[in-house]
Amino acid sequence: MRMTFKACQQAMLTALINATLALALMFLVEFAISGTLQLTGLYLWAGMLIWLVIFSAQFYRQLKLCRCDQQRATVEHSKPL
Repeated sequence: MRMTFKACQQAMLTALINATLALALMFLVEFAISGTLQLTGLYLWAGMLIWLVIFSAQFYRQLKLCRCDQQRATVEHSKPL
């Protein structure tokens, strides 16, 4: 259970940072093209979709890394001296 929370926390942080950067880039391009900065619902939906995709991919990646790390620690701990 602790592994899952650790993986979820790391995936959430990664997804939040990447989605925020993608949203900022979308606003920057919108401003460069039109000259005005308009917050539309489409940008928010795109940001949420980016967050969801990155979160799901990172969650499974982090969970796998945590499980591999735990298995490696178990194997190293059980080795005879």
